[in-house]
Amino acid sequence: MSSSDQPPAGSAGNDAADSEHAPTRDAGWHRAARRARLLSWVSLAYMAAEGALAIIAAVLAGSVALLGFGLDSVIEALASIVIVWRFTGARTLSETAEARAGKAVAVTFFLLAPYIAYDAVTALLARDHPGTSWLGIAVSIVSVIVMPVLGIAKHRLGTRLDSPATRSEGTQNLVCAYLAGAVLIGLLGNTLAGWWWLDPVIGLGIAALAVSEGLESWRGEDD
Repeated sequence: MSSSDQPPAGSAGNDAADSEHAPTRDAGWHRAARRARLLSWVSLAYMAAEGALAIIAAVLAGSVALLGFGLDSVIEALASIVIVWRFTGARTLSETAEARAGKAVAVTFFLLAPYIAYDAVTALLARDHPGTSWLGIAVSIVSVIVMPVLGIAKHRLGTRLDSPATRSEGTQNLVCAYLAGAVLIGLLGNTLAGWWWLDPVIGLGIAALAVSEGLESWRGEDD
């Protein structure tokens, strides 16, 4: 069993007991649960590749927005791990596991904001000019295409499963698509028009959006 499948300390008994009192689920619900877990594995693999390429491109170009995008991929990977954990074993039918997963996904939003905000403000004050990053542009374009597909699918599965945690993970994928579009605009603006300030401004927007989505996810408002 991987570390992502290990329940939090002291929770195994609670989840097992909770699942005994959970409402009966039909075969279609269980298929949807397996599909949600599979999509989270797919997301995890994609985020690993996306994050690595974006961070490499950010370091080479000195791009705050691109670095924020890469770190966001790492945070989204953590959310995918939470959903895999949520739909593994006895936790699949556990309302307690659902509640814990929802809070854990919300926390992942908060992990992104402080570093990116600091880096963006520093870049603005120092007037750092990011370089051109064709690798970053390519990664952003692919994510604009891929992320909405995953996000919409998870929203539908979350509704079918009555799982706010799954819908919140889908929201993270949609946010990733928005961020990819914003980063793409920043990179093209810098490359084509020399608008160096657009990159850290978008970085600040990423930080603010992460906090906003985290608060909504914590309250269970996953629209």
